[in-house]
Amino acid sequence: MNHEPNDPADDAAEMPAAADADTNAEGGAQASLRHRRIRSFVTRAGRVSTGQRRAMDELGPRFVVPYTPQAADLNALFGREAPRVLEIGFGMGASTAEIAALRPNDDFLGVEVHEPGVGALLKLIGEQELTNIRIIQHDAVEVLENMIAPDSLDGVHIFFPDPWHKARHHKRRLIQPKFVQLLISRMKPGAYLHCATDWQNYAEQMLEVLGGEAALENTAADYAPRPDYRPVTKFERRGLRLGHGVWDLVFKRRAV
Repeated sequence: MNHEPNDPADDAAEMPAAADADTNAEGGAQASLRHRRIRSFVTRAGRVSTGQRRAMDELGPRFVVPYTPQAADLNALFGREAPRVLEIGFGMGASTAEIAALRPNDDFLGVEVHEPGVGALLKLIGEQELTNIRIIQHDAVEVLENMIAPDSLDGVHIFFPDPWHKARHHKRRLIQPKFVQLLISRMKPGAYLHCATDWQNYAEQMLEVLGGEAALENTAADYAPRPDYRPVTKFERRGLRLGHGVWDLVFKRRAV
């Protein structure tokens, strides 16, 4: 899930039951991911506003895609054939909506578990009359494993994931080798992976993990300039004023 830049998760939210890995008895090809499984979110309570609830009731049937344990037909979901970008943890959806408006020829599939964020993005979809966004309210790991076909994504966005700032919690960070390998398997050759964080230690880990994947190629010498399509959030702007850093990483899957 997106965290607010420079606003780390409260210790109260760091409950082992919410984010620690579980052992999956099924085994099989996905056992390495499911054993001490990486979660793409932390369970937190949040209040859904009246406007968000109205947007969920009115727009949810069209724009929210129910989770199913089988590959989704993305052309059918979006009603067209177009480049597809997966965003993991879109928070309250402001950046997602802005990017979708800027890139109307691309389709964006946002994955977020928190209901207020889903409602907020649906509200923006209605206000801006956006048609190129779909939402799945579910764990991103299971979405990738089961709903996204191999070699089907043109891009992946992971902006300001939970930094798990305490050293003993670094194992819970989303950007880990096994998760990145799963991402790569769903990306087309030439597809891009764009991560951003405002935690230097996490940026260093991202650079190490992504740089260690032979299937990925860094588009910069190390960290990339912020692409024009990624808006600066109000929290990021506040952090920059306070002298905090923000690091973007943009890698591409090598051609087979």
